[in-house]
Amino acid sequence: MIPASPLGPIEAKIAWVRACNDRFGERLLNDIRVSAQIETLKAATEASFKEMTRSGVREMCRRCETEEGGSCCGAGLENRYDGWLLLINALLGVTIPAERWRKDACFFLGETGCRLRARHVICINYVCKKITDAFSPSRLEKLREREGEEIQTLFRLNESIKALLTKWTSG
Repeated sequence: MIPASPLGPIEAKIAWVRACNDRFGERLLNDIRVSAQIETLKAATEASFKEMTRSGVREMCRRCETEEGGSCCGAGLENRYDGWLLLINALLGVTIPAERWRKDACFFLGETGCRLRARHVICINYVCKKITDAFSPSRLEKLREREGEEIQTLFRLNESIKALLTKWTSG
């Protein structure tokens, strides 16, 4: 049976993901339901990123991280990620990093932002006070709608993968 997420440091989770992807990745991608959900997730993620850019949130976050020292993508945030979410990234074609870019940053932060395509709900949905003070609720409304679609799609895909791997490994 495949564990929901290995215990231990992020490196153990990454090793688990690589083993699962090697063993089941192609089979998962060939599953009609999973492949359709992956395409839906790609579209939802793209829509969120476009809305972050359009609204100005993405530029504000970039400036904060690169010019003001940042705070959102700090070391330890990667501990919120479980093997399932990292496996989804592998299925999306993301190369899971083998090491940190900066010791004071999240394991998944790179020079141009998050190196993951499927992110934890806190990484999708968190908006700091600086942003909420700078933008009106109506300006953030479309972004929140896109984020909601991304989170729902991610949840459904996560559940589908868990169900299939449990089925494939339990019998």
